[in-house]
Amino acid sequence: MRLRQFDSLRNFVIIAQHDSLASAAEELCLTKGALSHQLHKLEAELGFDLFERHPRGIRLTHRGRELLSSAQIGFEQIERSARTLASHHERTLTIGVTTYFASRWLSPRLTEFMRAHPDIRLRIQPMISLRDFSGEGADLAIRWGKGTWRDCQVEPLFLMPVAPTGNRTAFEQVQKEGLQAAFASFTLLHDQEHSTAWADWHKRAKLPFKDQTEALIIPDPNVRVQAVLDGQGVALNDALVEDEISRGALFRLGPMTMADYGYFLVQRSGSGKSPEVSAFTDWLRQSALQSAR
Repeated sequence: MRLRQFDSLRNFVIIAQHDSLASAAEELCLTKGALSHQLHKLEAELGFDLFERHPRGIRLTHRGRELLSSAQIGFEQIERSARTLASHHERTLTIGVTTYFASRWLSPRLTEFMRAHPDIRLRIQPMISLRDFSGEGADLAIRWGKGTWRDCQVEPLFLMPVAPTGNRTAFEQVQKEGLQAAFASFTLLHDQEHSTAWADWHKRAKLPFKDQTEALIIPDPNVRVQAVLDGQGVALNDALVEDEISRGALFRLGPMTMADYGYFLVQRSGSGKSPEVSAFTDWLRQSALQSAR
């Protein structure tokens, strides 16, 4: 037989828990008559009585007790599944990253995290600026820089020194003219307005620096790499452009690097570290250590 009275079956379980139609009807916000009618329909479909009726109340029949046991197990399994599914939804972790970092470092490693933590669903949110942090609903951001951002919690992930890179034409110009003369004519590509990265590099390279009116601001790192390849200027890049360097598309323009630049974990100020964030950051650090070997 195919049971159709599932609502009545759930009500049957509640009636059995109360041993009283009146108290069960009160819990279900039904009249005693409506609940009694549902019970009769369920018994008619089943073809046997679930309760013995007495002047002072009702009592489960033998078959009623057997059905109650099975029904309780079934409903408990459904409730557990619902809680699990709800928990999976609540455990979605949103990570804000640039597409540059996501495609060149994070994405190839994510399968390992998902296998280790099947109960955490990741959402990778493309993010160029920390100004987008709150609006995008990210739980955690991974940012490149020196980690000096204000109004947020910052933890170092791993250092990844940067050095100036250019295309073949820029490299040959440095070889011909020397660093100082070549950089005096280069268009410097910045990641944001008022960035001090190029000023820092010139200071460490002991080269004169002045803000250039022809400086070009390109916030998206992938677009910035392409701009260097296209000869629009030179940029500070980290080891994630190693593929372009190894195939001779990009060149390092000098030996001086900035070792205190790297990737940092950023959370909103005052936000606690959830178990999901802790699991993800622990995995990130372990992956970083393995990739450095």
